Amino acid sequence: MAFTERKRWGFFGLPFTFTKYTVEEEKLIINRGFFKTTEDDCYMYKILDVKLERTLFERMFGTGTVICYTGDVTDKVIKLIHVKHSTEIKDFIFEKSEEMRRKRRTLNTLSLTQGIDDIDEADL
Repeated sequence: MAFTERKRWGFFGLPFTFTKYTVEEEKLIINRGFFKTTEDDCYMYKILDVKLERTLFERMFGTGTVICYTGDVTDKVIKLIHVKHSTEIKDFIFEKSEEMRRKRRTLNTLSLTQGIDDIDEADL
């Protein structure tokens, strides 16, 4: 199963832009542009967290913005702006990213010492 959606205007949710999002089983693809086109890919296993934002206008017109936080070098944050079926797309990305991490046996680690130098001795 894959989703293909277009970026839409915030007002009326009309798809008059040249940005297309394709969410596949193993990767997320963003195609932008008309005269000069760019294609940006991100593997699902690199997506660490997913968030859905819906403004009042987005709720009125049945759209939403899906925000993906990634471990990708080129794009730390990927936004799928004003897309239809935003809830289903968010859930699909979340489930597939977990599945792909398990399949590749990818481990996410946190740096517990990050920022430890910023703590004053008085705080201890």
